[in-house]
Amino acid sequence: MRGSPSRMTSSPMTPSQRLPASLTPLDAALAALLRDLAAVAPVELPLAQAVGFIAAEMPALPAVPSGDMAAVDGWALHARDLVGASSYTPLLLAKPPVWVEAGDAIPPDCDCVIDSDAVDLSGPVVQVLAEAIPGQGVRRSGGDIAQDSFVATGQPVRAPDLLVARAAGLQSVPVRRPRLRIVDIPSTSGQITTAELIAESARAAGADIVRAESRGRDAASVSDALVADDSDLLVVIGGSGVGRHDAGIVALARRGDIIAHGIALQPGRTSAVGRIGKTPVVILPGAPDQALAAWWTLALPALDRLSGRQPRSSLMLPLARKVASRVGIAEIVLLERSDAGWMPLAVGEMPLAAIARADGWLVIPGRSEGHAAGTPVDAYILRD
Repeated sequence: MRGSPSRMTSSPMTPSQRLPASLTPLDAALAALLRDLAAVAPVELPLAQAVGFIAAEMPALPAVPSGDMAAVDGWALHARDLVGASSYTPLLLAKPPVWVEAGDAIPPDCDCVIDSDAVDLSGPVVQVLAEAIPGQGVRRSGGDIAQDSFVATGQPVRAPDLLVARAAGLQSVPVRRPRLRIVDIPSTSGQITTAELIAESARAAGADIVRAESRGRDAASVSDALVADDSDLLVVIGGSGVGRHDAGIVALARRGDIIAHGIALQPGRTSAVGRIGKTPVVILPGAPDQALAAWWTLALPALDRLSGRQPRSSLMLPLARKVASRVGIAEIVLLERSDAGWMPLAVGEMPLAAIARADGWLVIPGRSEGHAAGTPVDAYILRD
């Protein structure tokens, strides 16, 4: 390990950290947020625009190539006829074989292509000077793309998937592209670090992002920015605390309904969830670490439900060190992969350096006091 973990046990909360006084369990808040949430309708996108979005039901693809083709330039022959052929015992042919070039269809009754110098045309009789095996120098039918082989429904479309689509002659593919509106409440320092972090994370998750910024930190300004319009999910950054300038909760109450303000989640206790009409709303704290914790545990599951994404990649490894946790608070654990398994970097807090180093993360439920060293844990993967 490159350094000692930030901490392996939880520190007590300060009086200001105990606010809001009433905390909703994380699983209850998430269940309420996801209630009645369904995947959005697929849209057809040109191939160049589809990367990163979540695949809907893909069309069946034709086999590519559609028939056996020459993979190299050479002579097309039948391998069984060439058994024993060599420069010492050449095979005599009554007529020259068919010459093919890479990409040409293989003639009927042929199943291999041999090099040009393996056939001697210099004498009065054509001689074959080498053996071959079936399929030698041949691209078999369906060798590049077998029928129905394509990106799985519910998985992100990647650049290699588009290679397959183009080879099959497709011009567009159906994907699910949830529309995410991000409302940034300006911080007193003027920094936009958290907003950029969430926008980049949302883009990587396959969201169609619309950015908006509140004119000010007062409730009226924030309320004006909370326009659900045709958004499928609305994420507000900042304004979730109990300070004089934290007006996000008041603005949400004016526009819609608050499901929960104050989540039993560390970090990220001041997060909130609600709805404006049928649009789910997640209010993230302004600090990057707290916002990321609430993004992972609340907003990202909602986005995955909207995009129809299959469960995210996880990896089960033993814990290389004990992890202790407070009962009643779900705590985020940042993990680094090591030879001994998952090495905890931080529990219940997320220093920026630890976030950058982490290979995975998990949540210790509020009902648990943690895990002993050697306990297998299933962590979400942060790096491919």
